[in-house]
Amino acid sequence: MNLTNQSCVVGFGDLLVSLSPPGYYRLLQASQVGIFYTGAEANVCASLARFGMKTEFVTRLPRNDVADAALASLHKYGIGTSYIAWGGERIGVLYLEKGASQRPSKVIYDRRHTAICEAKPEDFDFAAIFSNAAWFHFTGITPALSESTPAVCLAACRAAKAHGLTVSCDLNYRSKLWSRERAGEVMRQLLPYVDVLIANEEDAAQVLGIRAGKSDVESGVLDRAGYVDVARQIREQFGISRVATTLRKSISASDNDWSALFCSDGTPYFSREYSIRIVNRVGGGDSFAAGLIYSLMQGYAPQDAVEFAAAASCLKHSIEDDFNIVTAEEVWDLVHGNGSGRVKR
Repeated sequence: MNLTNQSCVVGFGDLLVSLSPPGYYRLLQASQVGIFYTGAEANVCASLARFGMKTEFVTRLPRNDVADAALASLHKYGIGTSYIAWGGERIGVLYLEKGASQRPSKVIYDRRHTAICEAKPEDFDFAAIFSNAAWFHFTGITPALSESTPAVCLAACRAAKAHGLTVSCDLNYRSKLWSRERAGEVMRQLLPYVDVLIANEEDAAQVLGIRAGKSDVESGVLDRAGYVDVARQIREQFGISRVATTLRKSISASDNDWSALFCSDGTPYFSREYSIRIVNRVGGGDSFAAGLIYSLMQGYAPQDAVEFAAAASCLKHSIEDDFNIVTAEEVWDLVHGNGSGRVKR
């Protein structure tokens, strides 16, 4: 499939306020915080918009000034918001402490009883939303938000398939939002509609019970053959022929080695590995998902697709806040070896 940049990608999920102390301050130390607006699917749309793609982000928001500010942050990067559902009383909040060296980053959620948590399938006109779209993306975060959001995600997936869209999903397991048992139950209902699945080593193990051989994410040991086997098992169990995973070797909160795997119709393709000094890793997986979606929509060969997605995510780790505000040209520069960081004049 070789689609033009006018083929719309729809992302459906939560939009929330991110509050973070400056630099590497802990919340206990902070007398001020920076304000950013984020959400996994919104992050994907932001990356795609920077690559020149047409996007629509769909969510449910209350009618207040905070929601207006959140939408303005999306409009700044050219993200469409024509199908926002309005209702509820509050928008979710995320508190982020950035880690450094051996101290990990820390996220605290305040996202119960928000507008999207109370969403119902009838809040969204999916026939209109998908009428001019080619691709639908969601993550495992959205159905984890409340008892009602799984039904909304299921309705969206069914409508997307009925309109002939390609559906992608990033499992994105969040233990602070739901249990492994509930995640597995819900995601197994949604995966039959998915054409492209993204799942890192923890997601596959926690949600699907599929483990990557001898890999140990805590010690940084990655078993490449094990990841290929995970993709094979996902293909056999769920009929998903395109499976991708990021391969993160966590040396510390400040330094990671980063690469990726993309299995297409059973054939594995590994990207090159990057050694990263991290500025901000939040949104790294979303930037990978966006890079993969963009590559596949452009009709890139599988090896080029995984190289582009891994490089895009590598660059995101150098950028503050959650949006990956790099261009496709900058990503290709890195893919082709321009990773020295020299000043461009």
